[in-house]
Amino acid sequence: MEYLNIVFQEVYKILFLLVPVLVSVAMIVWLDRRIWAFVQKRQGPNVVGPFGLLQSLADALKYIFKEIIIPSSSNKVIFILAPIVTMTLALISWAVIPFSATQVLADINVGILYLFAVSSLGVYGIIMGGWASNSKYPFLGAIRSAAQMVSYEVSIGVIIINVLLCVGSLNLNDIVIAQQNLWFIIPLFPMFVIFFISALAETNRPPFDLPEAEAELVAGYQTEYSGMMYAMFWLGEYANILLMCAMGSILFLGGWLSPIDIYPFTLVPGAIWLILKILLLFIMFALVKAIVPRYRYDQLMRLGWKVFLPLSLTWVVLTASYLFYFNLLPTN
Repeated sequence: MEYLNIVFQEVYKILFLLVPVLVSVAMIVWLDRRIWAFVQKRQGPNVVGPFGLLQSLADALKYIFKEIIIPSSSNKVIFILAPIVTMTLALISWAVIPFSATQVLADINVGILYLFAVSSLGVYGIIMGGWASNSKYPFLGAIRSAAQMVSYEVSIGVIIINVLLCVGSLNLNDIVIAQQNLWFIIPLFPMFVIFFISALAETNRPPFDLPEAEAELVAGYQTEYSGMMYAMFWLGEYANILLMCAMGSILFLGGWLSPIDIYPFTLVPGAIWLILKILLLFIMFALVKAIVPRYRYDQLMRLGWKVFLPLSLTWVVLTASYLFYFNLLPTN
């Protein structure tokens, strides 16, 4: 009986985390559209429900009732597994995100390493979907995605090293607590900018949405998908976007810490501050899509390998040298 109680408690914790994430995905799709409409002086979703808030629910119902078509020439097992892998990897990453000092599903010592590893595996779902479709356009989109995500993961990894040098721990709670006096966005502002742009490329967001570029690849790796299988790719993509916003908030914006350490701001729960910071970064994501034109693929690769990688490596050397010279390296 005690074993069953433990199992039920763990299942409750998992559902308590995943259900809000899935609901948030639906809401940020609405917010995404409203922001694009605001920039372009349009209304955006405004018919289905008050202010169009039920538009995402209507879209979800449409996906549920649409027929799932599997091409006869595809590798059916891998074709079906691809969106499942994409969505699963996007959701399990949230296990180590701390919403406060105590509100975290798995407070592990290698949290940032786990986060980086799981988010890096997301490319496999896209490659599987593009290859299993047995069609040229999805395959080209999958190849693009593999090159793009691997290229920008290198920059993100080097940027994380800068933060780890300042903290001396891989635990996400330790990273947040280390920013009590000064958020890392101030001393590491160039790294924050590169992280933000790399996160856009990592999640295939405009102006780096080359793997699903409708102008030349129809819909890229998603071309042969429909119904709930397409929706699972879509859920995985937006869950990854929120995850990158959460990573940016934890690494550079103090995570669940209050921006103003005075009454009454200190009474606001840490989870609320983290959610507000995630929303702020997501709004920046949406504004980029509405404002910046799409890059060419050669420009995308050049930016990642010839600009961001040398800059981030140079900043690691500068950060380490500064901390060593002034005897500020963490001792724990």
